[in-house]
Amino acid sequence: MRNTCCRRLLSQRSRTAIHRFRIGICRTGLHILHGKHEGEAQEDSQTIATSPARLLLLAAPVVSCAALALAAPVHAHAADDTDGQISGNVRTDEEGNEKLSATMDGRTFEPSYFEQFAPRNALDMVDRLPGFQISGGGGGGGRGFGQADENVLVNGSRLTSKSDSVRDQLRRIPASKVVRIELLDGTALDIPGLVGLVANVVVRSGGLTGQFLWEGAVRTTEVDPEWYGGEISISGTSGALGYTFALENNNNRFGATGPTIFRDASGAQILREDTVFVGAFDVPRVSGALSYDFGGGTTANLNGYFARSFFDRVRNETRTFADGTVVDRFNARDGGSPEYEISGDFSFPLGPGQLKLIGLEAWDEEVSSSTLIDTPRDGTPATGSRFAVGGGDGERIGRFEYNWPMLGGEFQLAGEAAFNRLERISSLFELDANGEFVEIPFPEGTGGVTEDRYEAILSYSRQLTSSLALQASVGGEYSKIRQTGSAANSRSFRRPKGSASLAWQPEDGLDISLALERRVGQLDFEDFLASVTLEQDNENAGNNELVPSQTWEVTLEVAKTLGEWGSTTFVAEQRWIEDYTDLVPLAGGGEARGNIDEARRTELEWTTTLRLAQLGWKGAQLDLRLEYEEGEVLDPLTGALRDFSGRADRELEIDLRHDVPGTDFAWGASLNYNRIRPRFRFSEVSRDYEGPVFADLFIEHKDVFGLTVNLTAANLLGGRRYFDRTVFDGPRSDGLILFSEEQDERLGPIFRFSVAGSF
Repeated sequence: MRNTCCRRLLSQRSRTAIHRFRIGICRTGLHILHGKHEGEAQEDSQTIATSPARLLLLAAPVVSCAALALAAPVHAHAADDTDGQISGNVRTDEEGNEKLSATMDGRTFEPSYFEQFAPRNALDMVDRLPGFQISGGGGGGGRGFGQADENVLVNGSRLTSKSDSVRDQLRRIPASKVVRIELLDGTALDIPGLVGLVANVVVRSGGLTGQFLWEGAVRTTEVDPEWYGGEISISGTSGALGYTFALENNNNRFGATGPTIFRDASGAQILREDTVFVGAFDVPRVSGALSYDFGGGTTANLNGYFARSFFDRVRNETRTFADGTVVDRFNARDGGSPEYEISGDFSFPLGPGQLKLIGLEAWDEEVSSSTLIDTPRDGTPATGSRFAVGGGDGERIGRFEYNWPMLGGEFQLAGEAAFNRLERISSLFELDANGEFVEIPFPEGTGGVTEDRYEAILSYSRQLTSSLALQASVGGEYSKIRQTGSAANSRSFRRPKGSASLAWQPEDGLDISLALERRVGQLDFEDFLASVTLEQDNENAGNNELVPSQTWEVTLEVAKTLGEWGSTTFVAEQRWIEDYTDLVPLAGGGEARGNIDEARRTELEWTTTLRLAQLGWKGAQLDLRLEYEEGEVLDPLTGALRDFSGRADRELEIDLRHDVPGTDFAWGASLNYNRIRPRFRFSEVSRDYEGPVFADLFIEHKDVFGLTVNLTAANLLGGRRYFDRTVFDGPRSDGLILFSEEQDERLGPIFRFSVAGSF
């Protein structure tokens, strides 16, 4: 593996060993233990650059943007037996029947089913589907567009926005425009990638409508109130044109208060920190979506958004040492950056099938800094450090999807070209005797990473019998990763991909699906460059030899309706992972994100909705969710098997809602529990978590002058914020404890409110 150079800076901050401050990057040889490197030989880039596949992929975003098309279908051309038109691309068979409803026997929920909940939008309705949980879609964390992974459709079309989550998009669809919601088996649909229960929201077009939501919170600690959260949106149609515009702000205030106790190896207290922790986060954002139906199966969509984030977090700490020395610590982080995305799709008939071209351009700028200053009360000079980051990351995607019927089923040929990039400038400073920050050379934290990735997938879907459906795909990807900066490098990879799934409905109300998939993971480009964490006195070296993980994944889902009682769903997932990414030790000391040869993960999830009217409690509904996860990976330091680092492995959610019959009142309660695994570094083991138990109560009135008003009292059982760690003087495998840290901070009760309305 290529050597990466780094440097360590030691700075004395106090009289005790725990006050030692290590920053920076070691100037030692970089060698990732148990690492795995593939694609050592460089490919002939000219061959790829001139191939017909690449030329077609590169043309996709040009054509789609020229057509002003967007990646989230919103409007339509198929008629419905209700007033207005159905929005979206609902596909039909030769007789003109909707194929989506005809394949397998779905469960259909009419608007009357949701009347007791008085929903404002499609999200309110989907959230009340029995035994169903929204998953996947949006968030920008996936590998390009790829095949569908979200379990929600609108009029038979996937929501393909990279920036908006499925929940965001559903919230902007008024409940009055929802014709029905169908729960279907994804394998039975002609949309590659869908497995298990899928909610298809059938929506009609209509005139101009608007919605608004105001939400906020008041806490019982020093945290400021939240007054400015919410969203206002309008949507409608004018002839063949559909539109949605939204203005929103993600407004979050957070914090905690409490002590942190440090102890030496014998258990004696050597330091106490008393902390007041407050923070603020705001992301105002404006977004819009346009759609146009040209007729004859030709449609275009255009989406875009612009946002600006603001982040500020301060921990004021009073540090009292065993010898009576008192130090005031200022520990702050702040940042803020603009981001945008524009994407589009253009779909039209071509030959025996339908061709869709998709394009996307996105950029998220990054500007942030962390500052830590210790000021002794005895008048001795203050010490401190600052770490600042600038730059950003972007993504550019071109994709085509061609669907056509053949051999009794539906084929799809899809190709995608994705160009990802990261630019980062890192600066490290130390406070001098004059109280000025002096920059320290830190070249390992500055550089860039780009990835050019090309993918081709051929998929086939077929209804084998009236109760059995098949979906299969095969393909692969080629990627080339380049890094600039002090550890410049360039590598290329070829990865096979594919999947196969069967959906079986042995009887009405029972759906069983089984899927096998070969998946390629997405790298975090920031792991290629060095970084530091001031408050934990930790540093990660960069690693220019990281490779994407590869996973074999088997998923079994069983969904059963319980008649008037409700519904239950069980999901079992098993993953075998190659090139798993975790922190690994470096030869000569230090650590970085690297690859471990193999890992295994098992996840079980059970979701159930029970209608308590069968017990005589009319209007009451109980939702339960249990999740169990177990991981197994070879610890790169000790060589022993251990669980994954830092993930939740046990979760429990219980939600009770009672819509009081004959009134506009509802009330309810929820209970949540989760358990977080420890995190493992070269010389420490830590665990950072909240709760672990949270309990809430709410009351809601569904018609306060036409508004829905909800008041919630949260964290009634006194869930707290905890951070525990044990730091070793050297590798943690040696067992020589330097100190331990126990943080126990009060979150306090939180009182939340929301006001929702329509216009």
